[in-house]
Formats: sequence, C-alpha cells, structure tokens
Amino acid sequence: MDDQQIVDLYWVRTENAISETAHKYGRYCHYIAYNILHSDEDSKECVNDTYLKAWNIIPPQRPNKLSTFLGKITRNLALDRYKYNSREKRGGGQMPLVMDELAECVSATDTTNHIIDDMVLVDCFNRFLATLPVETRKVFMRRYWYFSSIKEIADDFSVSESNVKMTLSRVRNKLKQLLEKEGFEL
Repeated sequence: MDDQQIVDLYWVRTENAISETAHKYGRYCHYIAYNILHSDEDSKECVNDTYLKAWNIIPPQRPNKLSTFLGKITRNLALDRYKYNSREKRGGGQMPLVMDELAECVSATDTTNHIIDDMVLVDCFNRFLATLPVETRKVFMRRYWYFSSIKEIADDFSVSESNVKMTLSRVRNKLKQLLEKEGFEL
C-alpha cells in the first residue's frame, strides 16, 4: 500500500491505517527509537506511541512524506523518553556521544534541542546540508538524525571507522564555520 492510501485510511478513521503503518514503517521507526534509547522495550513503546500520535494528528494534518512524518514523531518521542530515562539514571545508546560531538557547533548557553528548534537555524542547516555531497550528507544524517554508531555507518558505507570519524569532523567544522558566519554565537 502506498503512503497516500495509508494517509487516506487515517482520514476515514479506519483502524487498518495503524496496521498498514506498522507493516510498512514499523522497522524504520524501531530503528530510529532503538538508536536513541538502546532498549528494545522502550523502543517498542515509542513506536506504538508513534502510531497513536499519528492517529491523533491525521486528520487534520496530511503529511506529504509519511516516512519523514513518522520518523520525526518517533525521534521526538524517543528523545523525550531518553530525557526521562536519564533523569532516572537509566539509558544508554548513542545519544550522549552524538550530543557531545554536536556541542562544539552550538552555543554554550543553549541546549542542542533549543537550537535545533530555532527556525532560522533550521533554514541555515538545511541550506548547509544541500551543499554537501550526497554520501557525506547521508553519513552526517545517519549519525546526527538516526543516531547510528560509527561502526554501523562504516559497515553500511563500506569504509573504515576512522574515515567516518574524519568525515564527520570535517562536516562539523564546516557547519561551525557557517554558523559563525551567519552570526550564531557558539
């Protein structure tokens, strides 16, 4: 079933929308949640919460790209769960490493989540991503959107871990330079 048909099922309020969503995007959403939480149980909960949230949001929203829509919901729910788990001294996954890596590109007075929500920064960030070669952009997004480990990225792109680390370091430096040029305090 294609995305438009699934969205149409949500609009007519057919429960089959959730099962079709789970069939097509369940593994994708679980991958996103698991890379943040590193817990199968918490990831399954986030995925189920994603389906519920999609049910509550569609309608009135009609997402153009269902995978991106669901991925964003899953990611935000997983980040919220990560924060909760961290307060409770539980957790794991790639989140601390990724946030430490991004810390060199963001202001010390703001949290990473605060800055990412800033619309001006998002526009700048999107323009920056568009300038990157496709492979570099994919590596960057795998690390900082999907929270994939360095090893996973290296294996998937058939390169060494040191190559991935160097690529990410160079991209972070370019991003930092652009943000400074655009007037963001770092």
